[in-house]
Amino acid sequence: MYDFEGWHSDARVSPFNLSSEQLPLYPSYDGATPEFFKVIFEIRIDVTESQDVVYSSFMRAHKCYDLIPISTKLVVFDTELPVKKAFFALIYNGVRAAPLWDSRKQEFVGMLTITDFIRILQKYYIKNDSKSEGMQDLEKHKIATWREELERDGYLKPLVSINPSESLFQAVQLLCKKKVHRLPVIEECTGNIAFILTHKRLMKFLYLYMIDLPCPSFMEKTPRELGIGTWNVVSTITQNTSLIDIMDIFLSKRVSALPVLDENEKVVDIYAKVDAINLAANKSYIDLDVTAQEALQYRVDWFEGVRCCSPDDSLMKTVEMIVRAEVHRLVVVDHDEKVIGIISLSDILRFLVLEPPVTPPERSKLHLIQ
Repeated sequence: MYDFEGWHSDARVSPFNLSSEQLPLYPSYDGATPEFFKVIFEIRIDVTESQDVVYSSFMRAHKCYDLIPISTKLVVFDTELPVKKAFFALIYNGVRAAPLWDSRKQEFVGMLTITDFIRILQKYYIKNDSKSEGMQDLEKHKIATWREELERDGYLKPLVSINPSESLFQAVQLLCKKKVHRLPVIEECTGNIAFILTHKRLMKFLYLYMIDLPCPSFMEKTPRELGIGTWNVVSTITQNTSLIDIMDIFLSKRVSALPVLDENEKVVDIYAKVDAINLAANKSYIDLDVTAQEALQYRVDWFEGVRCCSPDDSLMKTVEMIVRAEVHRLVVVDHDEKVIGIISLSDILRFLVLEPPVTPPERSKLHLIQ
């Protein structure tokens, strides 16, 4: 699994301060080539026509290949693997999803995700009067059997993937349109998965070069002013909400995290879908009537934590916070620490890359982030 450790903004070469003859021999971004930096010189000319689409143009100018790491760890499951072993493997390897290989078809057929785990867990828990028997039945299933059940229920999703030669713009487009969180990059000639793209990787890549790109004036506005994120109707839970109710909210509201409130309605924690996988570590999924407070005791060390921001923070500051904190979302709180909104990576990427507000070129002001 690839992370961006050691890949810091203060270590990279500024592409706009170099001539084409001065391209770095050893680019600071793993896997980058001289051609990678030449593209940035080219788009600098284009974006002066409309600075509002600078991030969109930047992502169009780069290919998925540009983000392929030098080394990576990829966890792949055969569909004949028992469900129980699969989720233990996710926990052991510290990953949230894995591509599925069908040995009969000799191809990748989908992804095993935490949402799948939650959906099937909820189904078996509600369906069986004897909770322990229902969970034991679940443990005997192979991934292939599980997928057959999901298909019958209408929840089986086809594999969404992308070619390394496709642009990062297309990657963001696929992630948002298909409402997936992971996008396998599959080499067409071999059929192998090179690595997996996520919102976090794409956002961090874009952020790394923001300092050298023209800064649109809308970056000074707040996400709320720009309509980025979910506001006023945020789904929340209390410390006493049961796990089975939490899972129902995840699936019915299509959210990936729920702020946890205390008796004064202040944010004290957050329960994310990824927390559900911890239930498999000690078979605590046998009792889904436990409270959120009790369930959070099983949280693993790599929990990213709850990060809050103010409704008055600019979009630029919001981007900096979410990237530097390495989280998937920010909870927006007022002066009383009460939830008023949530801003996710997908919300930000959709706005910056796919749906930027465009103003006439002559009225845009061109400047760089200081």
